[in-house]
Parts: sequence; C-alpha cells; structure tokens
Amino acid sequence: MRNSTVRAVNRLTARWAAEAADGDGGTVLTAAGVWPLLALLADGAAGPARAELEQALGIPAGDAAGAGRELLAALAGVRGLRAATGLWAAADLPLEAPWTARLPDGTRGTLTGDPEADGKSLDAWAAERTDGLIERMPVALPEGPDAVRLVLASALALRLKWIRPFQEWPQQMHEGPWAGRELVVLHRSTSLLDRAKVAHGAAGPVTLLEVVGDTGVDVHLVLGGPDAPPGTVLTTGIEAATRARPSTPASLLPDGNPGPGLTVRTVRSESPEPRLSIATPAFEVRADHDLLARAGLFGLVAATGRGSGSFPGISSEPLAIGSARQSAVARFHATGFEAAAVTAFGAVGAGIPHLRHRTRHAHAYVDRPFGFLAVHRTSRLVLAAGWVTDPLPYEEPDREAEEAEFWAD
Repeated sequence: MRNSTVRAVNRLTARWAAEAADGDGGTVLTAAGVWPLLALLADGAAGPARAELEQALGIPAGDAAGAGRELLAALAGVRGLRAATGLWAAADLPLEAPWTARLPDGTRGTLTGDPEADGKSLDAWAAERTDGLIERMPVALPEGPDAVRLVLASALALRLKWIRPFQEWPQQMHEGPWAGRELVVLHRSTSLLDRAKVAHGAAGPVTLLEVVGDTGVDVHLVLGGPDAPPGTVLTTGIEAATRARPSTPASLLPDGNPGPGLTVRTVRSESPEPRLSIATPAFEVRADHDLLARAGLFGLVAATGRGSGSFPGISSEPLAIGSARQSAVARFHATGFEAAAVTAFGAVGAGIPHLRHRTRHAHAYVDRPFGFLAVHRTSRLVLAAGWVTDPLPYEEPDREAEEAEFWAD
C-alpha cells in the first residue's frame, strides 16, 4: 500500500483517538475501516461535500477511489486479517456505472424495503465477515421517508497469536484506580530490552511496550502519566509506533524510572543478556461510534444535507448520508489478540545463580488505564487503536463443575 495512504489513514486514526479516548470509559476504533468508505463516497461526491471529504481524507478526491480500493486489497493481503466491503441498494435506486465500476470487489445486494429481512441479511454479513466478533451491522433501517436507500459497509477482522505467549495469573491490585480489584494479569519476560521504548509528547513521557504477533501485526501497549489526558497519550503513542515521532529504546535509557510504569536497572546477573519483564492486565473492549457525532472530523457535515443531494456521481437520485456508525471490539489475552470492526454508511435517500555479569534489567508494570495499538509491521498502518479503563476481572474457577465434567467424560 502507498506510504501516502498509510500516512493519511494514520492521521485520521490520531485525530479520532484524540477525541474518542476521553477517559470516561474504554474504547476501540478502526479508522482503517472508515477511511476507504470515505474515499468511495468522495469519488461520487460533488460541491462542499466533496471538498470536506477530501480534507478529511488528506488526499485529492480524484485519487480517492483508487487509493481506497488499493488499501482494501492490501488489508486483505495481511496474514490474519480479513477485509471485506459490501454495497446494498434499493432495487429502484439508479447507480452510476462509472462509480460502481471503481468499487472494490465485494458483496452486492439489494435492499428489499422490509426492515426485518434486510436487517437479518446485513447482520449475517457482518457476523460472517468478522468470524462472529461483530454480530450486527451498525445501521438502522427505518421505514417511510427516512428509509435507507443505500448501505456501504466495510468489515475488518484481525486474529493473531503472540510469538511467545504470556503466563496468566490472578493478581490483587494495591494502588491506582484498580486498587482492591483482583485482575487477570499477564506476565512475560524477554531478552529483547528494546521492546520497551519511551517517547515524549504534549503530555510528557509515554511508555510503549511492543508485543510481537505471528502474522506481521504487532500490538503496542501505551502508558502515560497518571494525570495525562488519554487522547494525548494515544496520539503520542500512534506517532511513536508509526515512527512519526522519535522514541528512545530501553537499552539507551538511563537507570531509574525513565517512563511511566517503567523501571530500568543495571544489576548483577548469571546471564549477560538483558531482561525485560512485562506485567499487564488482560482486557476486552467494545465500542459503538456514531461518526455523525463527529461529522466535521470525517468530512460529513455537508454530506448529511438533504437539500439537493451531494453524491451525483453515485446516483442520479439525490442522496444524503443519514447514518454513519462503527461497531468495534478488541481482546488482549495470554495467547494472542483479536479485533474486529464493521463500519456502515446509510444513505437516505525463574535457583540461586552465580552472578558473574552486570547487565540491564527493565520492568514494565501497567496498573492504570492505558492505550493499545495494533500496527502492521511493514507499512506501519494502525489497524486498531483503543483505551482500556476496565480490564478483565479474575474469576475463580468452578471446581465442582470441572469435576462433574471430568467424571462425565
């Protein structure tokens, strides 16, 4: 995929994350699922709507369809990532042949006008394209004058396993906002000290912890200071993870506490290898986003106007964007990570060792709300971004049920 497209998508991710991560609750978002749909809309737009979409995209509208199609094809080529698009139109809606010819390969369907039947069809598409992670298409199908005439959707589903899994332990938290809670905490150590880095942004230092996946996609955990605004922390993390902002690897950091949650020491050891230990809570985050609540961010202000229609390149029938939503989920656990998003636009219209060596040990401990980023290793495209405020609690196994199941087998 083109570097210019990657940079444009990452800029949208950063702007969206800065607004969406407000600290009141966890969130997850995927601009990589929104951007190509905006590009396809821009290709068929005219007037102020085209200009606004062009600005939100960060590329000329005339190049948008090709860039969007190319991005979706590149996403579909990433191991462990499923990418799909779909278009459903009312049977009597005339579609412009040049616009439909530039659409990426994908589902083509017809809206029957029966909300129940159409809803089941759209939901089935969303569930199938995300392996069940997203069960419903995020679009309402009202009847009457507000009936949806066209649905344009994308689905992304990412599954990866860690190159080296974590160990999972229950742990009582003693400090910070999770004090008193028993959480599922994941532990792992590595000799690759530079999986930890520190970047400096508008809200001070931010620690990034890179967890390597087996599909060419890695997850970066992002921790800022206790009082740092979540959106600013995520923005700094995105810039550092995509190499738009410099960061310092742990091997070059001074002894002490050079970053939030990060301790670096020079110690005596039985091995000359450095050591990075990580402890982080497991999490699952879900979010539903109304993109029209941030219409300016996505270039959709004029596109929602119903005066004369903004998409003559899509249909000779005047169309306006009546809804734009994304449903997303992310899960981080001992053996891997998975994330999915469906975006839909509705148009209406460890002995005692012999310590012979001095080496560097770093310990990273996440004990307060933090961010995460799923980043394609080669292109540096951010596939998903989010903020965790409510990690997974530890639940005591039901021993009686386990014993009953054992004897039943």
